[in-house]
Amino acid sequence: MKEKIKVFGAPASPYTQKMISILRYRHIAYEVFMGDVPGRLSKLEGIEPPNPILLPTLLLKDDSGELKATTDTTPIIKRFENEYPDRKLLPEDPALSFINYLLEDFGDEWVTKYMFHYRWYFDEDADNASTVLPLSDLAVNMAADTLKEVKKYIYDRQHGRLWVVGSNDTTAALIDSSYKRFVKLMDNHLSVSKFLFGEKPSSADFAIYGQLTQLINFDPTSRKITYDRSLRLVSWLDIMTDLSGHDVDNSNWTSLEDSPDSLKEIMKEFGKMYVPALLANARAIIEGEETWETEIDGSLWKQKTFPYQAKCLNWIKEEFDKLNADDKSRVRAFLDGTGCEQILG
Repeated sequence: MKEKIKVFGAPASPYTQKMISILRYRHIAYEVFMGDVPGRLSKLEGIEPPNPILLPTLLLKDDSGELKATTDTTPIIKRFENEYPDRKLLPEDPALSFINYLLEDFGDEWVTKYMFHYRWYFDEDADNASTVLPLSDLAVNMAADTLKEVKKYIYDRQHGRLWVVGSNDTTAALIDSSYKRFVKLMDNHLSVSKFLFGEKPSSADFAIYGQLTQLINFDPTSRKITYDRSLRLVSWLDIMTDLSGHDVDNSNWTSLEDSPDSLKEIMKEFGKMYVPALLANARAIIEGEETWETEIDGSLWKQKTFPYQAKCLNWIKEEFDKLNADDKSRVRAFLDGTGCEQILG
């Protein structure tokens, strides 16, 4: 058995929850260290913390066999596909794998907008988060006076970062309507499919799961929305938490061509909301603009430019370019009419 992978994260980090659930599903030995990630990493002799520190951070061996602090869940998942032969997360069919890549990115980069928006835009949610977050950082015994100070610090810092996901008075209604549609779309899909691509979970399932751990289990406003609209999705979240006993030998991914219409409807939400944001942000990066605005779903969206999401768009194009002509044609046929065609080049 390989030695346990050390995972540094936080309970309220959707990406930490994504990775832990993946490790459970894949039967990869691990141990988790929750809270005070910068402090814990700084005390590890010979380990240089990543800059910036992102959650989760995993200690993985580099080519020379030395442990290195490693972040960003998508490349870590790809690495594990090569290092661990069983219970894989990426479909073998290149065309289906590309759609999975899109939906993993959608979970990591768009569904997270819902999460951050509901957590910090509304007073009740922000009060809840700024109180619970410092306590969940392995500090449940924090003195009341200290908690009051830390609570204010966290609120000021996080509320001031709403611009990162584009949450503001102009976009609030758009984010809210998109989340409500997304919940209904997931409810419809899960009524005919256990996971996004059939009987077996993929990396995209875990990406969406990670965000929903917060939207359903932590933040009051989004929790109520979800419970009112889809108890099926609430139940799916519970199932996704620990799939270590899932029978992969008797489960398969549904082929792209046999996918139910409900999957394509989810892609339409991707095309309606996320695609125009990706394109407008990329243009702003090229033109050196600090902010951008565009029309999304008939309304104005405006936010500060976000360099990382320009990278996301480039990575999507690179993944598509790796496909052969036949698989590119299959992907285009599946995405036709979703709005996602615009990012394929």
